[in-house]
Amino acid sequence: MYVRTSEVRGDPAKIDDGLRLVREEVFPAVTTMDGCAGMSLLVDRETGRCIATTSWQTEDAMRMSADTVRPLRDRAEMALGSTSGSEVHQWEVAVVHRDHAAPDGAHARLTWLSGDQAIVDRGIDLYRMVILPQIQAMDGFCSASLMVDRAAGRIVGTAAFDTRESLEASRGAAANIRTGIVRELGATIDDVEELEIAFAHLHVPEMA
Repeated sequence: MYVRTSEVRGDPAKIDDGLRLVREEVFPAVTTMDGCAGMSLLVDRETGRCIATTSWQTEDAMRMSADTVRPLRDRAEMALGSTSGSEVHQWEVAVVHRDHAAPDGAHARLTWLSGDQAIVDRGIDLYRMVILPQIQAMDGFCSASLMVDRAAGRIVGTAAFDTRESLEASRGAAANIRTGIVRELGATIDDVEELEIAFAHLHVPEMA
C-alpha cells in the first residue's frame, strides 16, 4: 500500500468549510479513481494546519492519479483559505496496526524523522518489535502506522488515540520513545505534531 499526503496551512476559521468539501466532493471523487482505497484528514483548528492523506493499492496507481487529483487539491486549498498551496509527499506504508476504528473526537500524534537511507529498514524493524508494543499499551490507544520514503531516508509514525485527553496523557511516554529512536537509529526528529482526526476513511489493511 502507498499513500500521498498533502500538507496545507489554511485559515482556522475555514476548517469546517474545507472539511465539508472533503466529505461531500473530494472523497467521493478520489475514491472512484483506479486503485484508491480511501482518504483521511487531520486538522489543527488553532493554526489551520491540515494533512490530507489518500491511500492507494499500488505505487503506479498513486503516481498515475497525480494529475487527476490536482484540481481537487486546488479546490480544497481554496475552501480552507490557504494562500501558499500544499506540500505533497508520497510514501510507502510499512506498518499498520488498528485496535479499533477512530471514534469522533479522536486525535493523533505524528512524529517525522529523517536520516540516511539505511535508517528506513532499521526503523521499520524497531517500530514493529519495540515501539509498537509500547504504544499499544498506552491508555486510549486506537491505531498506529509507519510510512517511509526510502529514497529520501524519511519516516513518519502516527499514533491515534480515542480522545485529546488520552493523547495528551501519553506525551511523556512518547517523548521517552523518541529519545530511544534517536539513539538507536541516529536519526533526526524533524517535527512532532498533535492533530484532530477530522475525517477517517483511509482503509489501509493491517500490516503489522
